[in-house]
Order: sequence, then structure tokens, then C-alpha cells
Amino acid sequence: MSVFDEKRAELERHEFMMGVERGRLAVALDLLTDSLIMVGQHGVYCASSRNPSKPALDLQAVLSGMEGAKALIQSVMEELRAQREAARETGGPGGASGS
Repeated sequence: MSVFDEKRAELERHEFMMGVERGRLAVALDLLTDSLIMVGQHGVYCASSRNPSKPALDLQAVLSGMEGAKALIQSVMEELRAQREAARETGGPGGASGS
């Protein structure tokens, strides 16, 4: 089953509220956040042998990559929002007078 089938209700809700692009990015962000939580919980049981207060090195790499992806998605969402607001102010495509 694809993510589009599994998350249909969430996708529809977010796409309606935020537009297709930002809505899909919002659902992707939710999925990443949920995955970060699960990996973080797993890290409690897979501690580093060198530093027991930190997760194992492979989990640290996974967490770092996921946090980076989350930051990139957030920046794209912000850029899309800023473009939409700028279009509204100038009356361009997607703006109030462009409809």
C-alpha cells in the first residue's frame, strides 16, 4: 500500500488547508517526526558502548539525517508560504485578484 493510500485522510485535510504542495510536505513532516520519535525510543535501548548516555553511532547518523530532512522540508514550506503571500500582495497567480 502506498503512502497516498495509507495517509489519504491526512493528505486530503492538509492539502485542503494548505494547498497540494505544502499539504504533502506537512504530512511528510509528520511522518518524519513520528519516525524520529520511534528511533529516539529505540536509542534508549541501543546505547553507545563508548558513551552510554548517547544512542549507538548508527542511530545517531539516522537521527541526524532525519533531522536534516525535517529542517529542509520546513524551509521549503516556509518558502512556499512566502511566495503565496507575495503573490497575494501583488495580485499575481494565486493572489486574491488573480483568482
